[in-house]
Amino acid sequence: MFKKSIKFISYIALILSAVFIYYFANGYLNKSKISEDFAYGNGRIEATEVNIATKIPGRLLEAYAKEGDIVEKGQMLAKLDTDELQARLQMANAQIKQAEQNKNYALAIVEQKKSELALKHENYLRGVQLYDSKSISLLQYQQYETAYRSAQADLKSAEANVDASNAAIEAAMAQADAVSVNIKDSTLYSPVKGRVLYRLAEPGEVLGSGSRVMVVLNLLDTYMTIFLPTSQAGLVQYGSEARIVLDAIPNVAIPAKITFVSPKAQFTPKQIETKSEREKLMFRIKATIDAELLEEHLNKIKTGLPGVTYIRLNEAASWPNELSNLPKDHVENVN
Repeated sequence: MFKKSIKFISYIALILSAVFIYYFANGYLNKSKISEDFAYGNGRIEATEVNIATKIPGRLLEAYAKEGDIVEKGQMLAKLDTDELQARLQMANAQIKQAEQNKNYALAIVEQKKSELALKHENYLRGVQLYDSKSISLLQYQQYETAYRSAQADLKSAEANVDASNAAIEAAMAQADAVSVNIKDSTLYSPVKGRVLYRLAEPGEVLGSGSRVMVVLNLLDTYMTIFLPTSQAGLVQYGSEARIVLDAIPNVAIPAKITFVSPKAQFTPKQIETKSEREKLMFRIKATIDAELLEEHLNKIKTGLPGVTYIRLNEAASWPNELSNLPKDHVENVN
């Protein structure tokens, strides 16, 4: 019985050794296929997160999208209660009308003062002639002059009232415009085409200024971030061609372009590299997937999927066979 157990354990050990040797050899051979003309690193699919937040405080009236929904650019996502704002807008419009009526009254006064000034100006000119011919006394002449100067002052005062009415109209209109903007901002729209990642508020909740209602993933800005050592990062250029291979679909190489190369070295995150690799300073590299390809497969995009990004450092180098199997639609577009 003891000998049979030893023999059984030996068989198990032999099988495990064979499996280990197979996977080790397979990994080594696959790794050896990637020449020095290419750099690669591990990462996860990410997409730019867009916060849909309130500009003004208010009560959330409706939320029109749920987590996981695909939303279009410009689609209405949520709406705040605007009853108070509508009342303020009516008040501002009433102030505009009142200011316009005050202006009309001030304009009428101006016309009246102009008529009075014209009459007193004629009397003043007549008084000058009479005084020069010594037909009236100095006191009478001064009375004509005083009446004329007073009429000039009254006209300026009336014109100032018109200016004040114009200012009041502009202030009331500005107030109405501000309220209208707040009413417009009470309806939240998606600035991008993407998927709702989080819905953070529900109808009936009172939100403060800047409160997030939803988080939308901009699926047309999907990318993978990897970390490369100095020797390779220095060879990576903006716009360099890259291909992403996901663990979930290892037989498809997704085309991408390098859109960011960190200007500073840093320690790589623990969740991406091994301990020995984390001890080295690395440069963060961002590979963004082709937007047209993303548009074609929008419903299939899932963030968080792990994979490997391969970057071509030498433009003259040909992609290895295992990285040449592009998505079908992309191949057709290229051809």
